[in-house]
Amino acid sequence: MSRGIHFGALLVGGGLAIASLMFVNTPTHAERAVAIAAPKVTMPEPGTSATAVLAGGCFWGMEAVFERVKGVSSVVSGYAGGTAATANYDDVSSEATAHAEAIRITYDPRKVSYGTLLRIYFSVAHDPTQLNRQGPDTGLSYRSAIFPQTPAQRAMAQAYVAQLAKSRSYAKPIVTKIETGKFYPAEAYHQDFMQKNPRHPYIVRWDIPKVQAFRAAFPTLAR
Repeated sequence: MSRGIHFGALLVGGGLAIASLMFVNTPTHAERAVAIAAPKVTMPEPGTSATAVLAGGCFWGMEAVFERVKGVSSVVSGYAGGTAATANYDDVSSEATAHAEAIRITYDPRKVSYGTLLRIYFSVAHDPTQLNRQGPDTGLSYRSAIFPQTPAQRAMAQAYVAQLAKSRSYAKPIVTKIETGKFYPAEAYHQDFMQKNPRHPYIVRWDIPKVQAFRAAFPTLAR
């Protein structure tokens, strides 16, 4: 089991340079956007505030992308799919819980739709073809999973996964699961990690390119 993100977080001084080298040769499409169509199935989203919960590997990079989407007011890193008792970093890192590293997105559906968030998620925020891993990180907690917050979100997510699978936009099958489970915020030091640690080797190697790819692919959605 590789926990490259966390190994890198623990290293200091010269060790950081070593950690950065560890991540150089592991390819992932999440560093570039995959051209995919918008969801064909959409549903009304009433109100001025809604919540989406998505899991796609390390929550640092997922958070960094969605914090830069117009219409998103808040992104919280956390854990989803397991119990409250194990919703902490040490337990989740053991890979013995049902949790996935996830983010909770609060957004204004008048400005950005759930369907658009899903399109960003599948196109550039993570690689939906990697099973129980993303890039250098492996384990069940790094799985690709959607946690719908309403029946409408579940219907849209199911329809979009089917649409993308039929489109053959990816060289490999989509392994994203649509799950149930509560979201629990992660520890404070995980929140806004890229903003607070822009020179961290994991951020430099994996997440800055991901954010750049998002801006290039969705310039009208980026802020």
